[in-house]
Amino acid sequence: MNTRKQGFLQAAGVVVYCSLVGLLFWKGNAIFPHLNPFLGPVMMLLLFSCSVLVSALIVFYKPYKLFFSGKKTEAVNIVFSTALWLFVFLIFSFALMVVFR
Repeated sequence: MNTRKQGFLQAAGVVVYCSLVGLLFWKGNAIFPHLNPFLGPVMMLLLFSCSVLVSALIVFYKPYKLFFSGKKTEAVNIVFSTALWLFVFLIFSFALMVVFR
């Protein structure tokens, strides 16, 4: 698969995952109306830890496999392509926020 396409798909996966977490934040009070004062921060830390793991797997699993199979340049290109696409999605999100405020 083309490195640009792979980067796009990985960045889109991160955007979808972040959107789901954002939905949880947006509707959190409706989903968890009475939250224990101790469990709230624990749940946030667990969510943060799981988010780091999921995002790292989405972004780095394929390049990891390529890197250790000897295709180091392709692995690095996929990581840079993913970073570029994530930046494009970020700028697009900011533009949507300005237009639909």
